Amino acid sequence: MTGGMGLVADKVDAGARLTFDDAMAVWACPDLPLIGRLAQHVRFRKHPDRVVTFIVSRNINYTNVCWVQCKFCAFYRLPKAADAYVLPHEEIYAKIQALVDVGGYEILIQGGLNPKLRIDYFEDLFGNIRARFPGVHIHGLSVSEILYIAKISKLSLEESLVRLRDAGMATIPGAGGEILDDEARDIIAPYKDSTEEWLHVMRVAHGLGMRSTATMMYGHVETIEHRIKHLMRVRELQDETGGFTAFAAWSFQPDGTDLPIKKRSSGLEHLKMMALARLMLDNVDGLQASWVTQGPKIAQVSLEYGVNDFGQTMMEENVVSAAGTSHYVNSEEICRLIRNAGYTPRLRNAYYDDMGDPDDLPRRAADATPDLPLAATRDA
Repeated sequence: MTGGMGLVADKVDAGARLTFDDAMAVWACPDLPLIGRLAQHVRFRKHPDRVVTFIVSRNINYTNVCWVQCKFCAFYRLPKAADAYVLPHEEIYAKIQALVDVGGYEILIQGGLNPKLRIDYFEDLFGNIRARFPGVHIHGLSVSEILYIAKISKLSLEESLVRLRDAGMATIPGAGGEILDDEARDIIAPYKDSTEEWLHVMRVAHGLGMRSTATMMYGHVETIEHRIKHLMRVRELQDETGGFTAFAAWSFQPDGTDLPIKKRSSGLEHLKMMALARLMLDNVDGLQASWVTQGPKIAQVSLEYGVNDFGQTMMEENVVSAAGTSHYVNSEEICRLIRNAGYTPRLRNAYYDDMGDPDDLPRRAADATPDLPLAATRDA
C-alpha cells in the first residue's frame, strides 16, 4: 500500500486525525475491503466488544404541513392542501401507547414548518406526553422546526429551546442537516436554514445540556467535496461542544421529489460512505446503520464498515417512504441480523446507555408487523 492510502493507514494506526486530503484519498481508493478494515480498526478502538446496539423507537409525524418546499422532500403538503393534516393528540397518544406495549423507549417526533403551530402547541403536547408516558423519551423536532417555532412565537432561539426542553423534549435529531454546505443547500432547499444556522442551533442546544445526533443525506446534487466538508463541520462542532451522540447517513430517495435525479446511490457507495464517516468522525462515538433507505442486508454488511449501532425500530415511517423506499424491520429481525453478522445485540436509550438484553422485550403483535399510518396520515 503506497501513496495516499498508505499515509491514511499509518494515521489510522497511530490514532491521528485525518485531513480533507486524506478523506479524498479514501474516496478515490477502489479497494473497498481495505477501507472497511481501516474503519473497523477505528470502530473496535472505540467499542472493543462485539456488540451492536439499537433502540425500540417510533416515528411520529405530527403534521405534514410545511411551506418550505424542499426539492428533495415528497412528504410535505402546503397549508391549504386537501391532504394536509395535524394529528389529534389522542391519535399521537395511541401511537405512543403501542410503542410502550412492546417495551419501547423513545419517540422521534417531527413534522414540518406549520404556520399555525407555535410554541404553546408543543409545550402542551410534550407536557401531556410526559405526564401520560413518563418512561418515554422525546427525541424531537428538526433544526428547521426549532428555528421556525422560535420565529413565529417571537422568541429567541435559546428561550425556545429552554421551553421545549422544560416541556419534555430531551434530545434533538440531526434532521435537516442534509448537506452542511450552502453551495448544495441553496439548490435542494433554497428557503431552508443555512449551514451556519443548523450548526448554531446544535451549538446552543449542546450548551443547554441537550444532546443530539448529526445526519447526512447524500446522493443528490452534492459532490464528494461537499460530503467531506459536512463531516469536518460536524467534527469541528463536536470538538467544541461534545454534544453529538451519533452520526447517521442515508441516501437520497428521488421518487416524487422535485429534483431531476433518478439514480439511487448503490449499496457499495453507502458502505464506503459509512466507512469514511467512521474514519473522519474520530470524536463521535456512535455510527448508525441505515436500513430505511438501503435495506436490512446492506445495513448488516455495514457492521463490517465501522457501524456499531443498528438505529431504531421506527414502527412507522412516512417521510422516506413518500419518496419511494419502504423497508421495515422489527426488533426480532434486527437481533437476527446482528447475530448472523457475528455480533451481540443490546438495547440502548437515546444517550447510548446500555438498556439490557433485547430478548427481555415483550413479544407483541405490534412489534411483529409494521404499523401502518393511521387514518389521519398520508399512506405513502
